[in-house]
Amino acid sequence: MSSLETRIDDLYRLPLGEFTAARNALAKTLSGEEARRVRALVKPTVIPWTVNQLYWHARPVYDRLVNAGGALREAQLAALKGQDADVRRSAEAHRRALGDAVRRAKELASGGRSSADGDDLARMLETLSLMSSPPAPGRLTALLQPAGFEALAGVQPVAPAEKTAANRPAQLLGSGATAPGADAAPAVRETARDKARRLVAERAEAQRLEAERLETERLAVERRRLEGEVRSAEEALAEARAAEGQARGALDRSMETRRSAEAKLEAARRAVDEHLSMVRRSFRVATANRGR
Repeated sequence: MSSLETRIDDLYRLPLGEFTAARNALAKTLSGEEARRVRALVKPTVIPWTVNQLYWHARPVYDRLVNAGGALREAQLAALKGQDADVRRSAEAHRRALGDAVRRAKELASGGRSSADGDDLARMLETLSLMSSPPAPGRLTALLQPAGFEALAGVQPVAPAEKTAANRPAQLLGSGATAPGADAAPAVRETARDKARRLVAERAEAQRLEAERLETERLAVERRRLEGEVRSAEEALAEARAAEGQARGALDRSMETRRSAEAKLEAARRAVDEHLSMVRRSFRVATANRGR
């Protein structure tokens, strides 16, 4: 990781109230594109900042939550496919990890002189842990929108008893008998497939919306960066105009001083010429008087 990336990470580790001043101070030490990039960095809101602190200062708690979310997501997908999966156990492990993460994050927020609402914090941590493609950690600036996988919460695999009844050979019950649940089995499987298709479609739509949101956020950051460049250019232009005005003023004063000096020189020359003329006349008069 480059030195600049490390310094940017350090900004997001700071107490929330120190972010803006530290960002501006960092930008002043840079130039060109790096300075513009740093000036465009967005200050996080309280909840994303708190999640960042969990990532930076309590990584084991953060990793445990993310891993539990991944395990729950896999269990739910397996359940939708009719495979054996202990969704309840995965959900309970995720619930415990989420509770621990919320408590630790609130402690970190309090230590950083900030206060995070527990419900909002829990929603964001849950959303983050269940996302299949979460944003890069540690630099979150805005609340995350659910990526659709939360809709899978509570989905259970087909009950073993139902599968057993559906697959039991009819002849075990006697000739002409129908296995209990045999007619229902296709409907159960179809219902599971329909649910899987619906949830997959919902997830795809949610991911599309999430991609749009991230793109909107990226464009907003880019817009702020460009606005920062415009402001910098305007400030530079104003400074150049001020310098030009000062230079013009100095030039005008210099020209005036020159004209004044030239006028004084011309006056001095005339005075010298007049004095020489007087001396010559006096000399001629004196010479004429001696000749008499």
